Amino acid sequence: MNNARSVSQHIVRIGLLLFAAIAIFGGSLQMYLGQPDTSSRLDNVHRFMAGIYLGTGLICLWAGLTVRTKGALVYLLALGVLLAGIGRLVSIATVGVPEPATVWLGYLVPELVLPFVIAGASFIAAAAIAFHVGALRLLVLAWREGRPAMRLFFRRSRA
Repeated sequence: MNNARSVSQHIVRIGLLLFAAIAIFGGSLQMYLGQPDTSSRLDNVHRFMAGIYLGTGLICLWAGLTVRTKGALVYLLALGVLLAGIGRLVSIATVGVPEPATVWLGYLVPELVLPFVIAGASFIAAAAIAFHVGALRLLVLAWREGRPAMRLFFRRSRA
């Protein structure tokens, strides 16, 4: 089960670092470019959202580097990316796919799939940790209570 936790944590780390790279690059680029050929109001909102995107990327980077200590944060970040993907999906359904379509659909697919992969891997890692902690507690309690079967187990393992 320890191997499942390790593999799951690596999947979560890779996913969060991928989110971080995309959001830091995309947020920085959109902050720099803004929304040209439009009103000052739309450019202002666009750069504001780019700042949120950039900030979320930095949070993903931090969580990816310290994934062992992050529980609910991983799920919240995955939810944020999923909601961003849903927003993109609503935009595509409302006004169509921007050109080039392959680029925008290339953004959409990971935004809709990776949150489930990361949340699932995080859940598996948390379950593996809970299993190990629970099993250890049961062994210690049984040892303290002096159950004969547990004493026999511990005597054999020492030999």
